[in-house]
Amino acid sequence: MPTVYSPDQRDKIARVVAHASVSERTAARFLKANHWNPEHAADAYFRSTGAVDPARTAKEAPLNTIFNSFRDAPQEEPDRIGVEGAMRYLQALNVQLDDIVVLALSEALDAPSMGEFHRKGFLNGWINLKAETLPKQQSAVTTLRGQLSTDTDLFKRVYKHAFQLARPSQQKYVPLETAIDVWRTLFTSLPSLTWSTPDSPFLDWWQEYLETKFKRPINKDIWIMLFEFRKRSLEDESLDWWDPEGAWPGVLDDFVVWMRGKRSEMKTD
Repeated sequence: MPTVYSPDQRDKIARVVAHASVSERTAARFLKANHWNPEHAADAYFRSTGAVDPARTAKEAPLNTIFNSFRDAPQEEPDRIGVEGAMRYLQALNVQLDDIVVLALSEALDAPSMGEFHRKGFLNGWINLKAETLPKQQSAVTTLRGQLSTDTDLFKRVYKHAFQLARPSQQKYVPLETAIDVWRTLFTSLPSLTWSTPDSPFLDWWQEYLETKFKRPINKDIWIMLFEFRKRSLEDESLDWWDPEGAWPGVLDDFVVWMRGKRSEMKTD
């Protein structure tokens, strides 16, 4: 029995057929494998066959020009923008270095570390964002900043990627001071992302606990689980949901005990 597609799906199939000159069956197969995103499906098809996608080539040309103009060492590292070039590029985008959107942009362009961009991620990221010129990229940055306040999935991706950005090369841990700086950027830059309430300054308490008690670098497990802990603590700041037998990192167990003691001291005072 033939597969029945919705009008929206049939429209996307037609777009891939026209773009890649493939059969409807092939277009549907690549769309299904790429979450029904026509651009991603067409790209996947061209990659799988080794064929040249003229539409993508046209998009890459201006992006390659931009990328090449910000490289630090064109001869030695032709496919990399280093720290100095990244700083000049962010200035061209009218972005401050301590702006949270730098983290969002780094995630979108698959930056391997802070202050570094590679050609593949740069091209793929901007093509996905449909921004092949500097003015369009400036506009896309503004859109990204706004989306951080409302798109939970985007913020979660940015948060996860921030661990990779903050971690020194070849290391499994983020230095404590660096981790705190990045957390403060993530959790204080926008009102909707703040990790605090009028009665519970969670981020300040977390920083105080880490600096006075924990005093160690941060591993990926702590980093990832803190995202869920923040969400739960904002939903119920009493922490009555906390289960010491749950699958939380030990540092969070200890933090909850410390925090409850902190609250008791505040009530006494």
